[in-house]
Amino acid sequence: MNSKQKRTLEAVFTDPVSGTIEWAAIESLLVAVGCRVIEGSGSRVRFARGEEAEFFHRPHPAKEAKRYQVRAARGFLIRLGVEP
Repeated sequence: MNSKQKRTLEAVFTDPVSGTIEWAAIESLLVAVGCRVIEGSGSRVRFARGEEAEFFHRPHPAKEAKRYQVRAARGFLIRLGVEP
């Protein structure tokens, strides 16, 4: 995990939940912790590692992840055992 991904991890776990984290940074973080990216139809994307998987819709037209997406990513990272 590089320094940008570590900063993203810190931002994902910050309260109150931030609405200014770029979705691409969250995707990069999930890949760095070992998740496979499985493209779905449209903006749907699935991240999987072992038995754990989570579905997301990429935000558009904005680059920033919505707060509910950040909370979902936080929950997924906790299930994977990844915390700052």
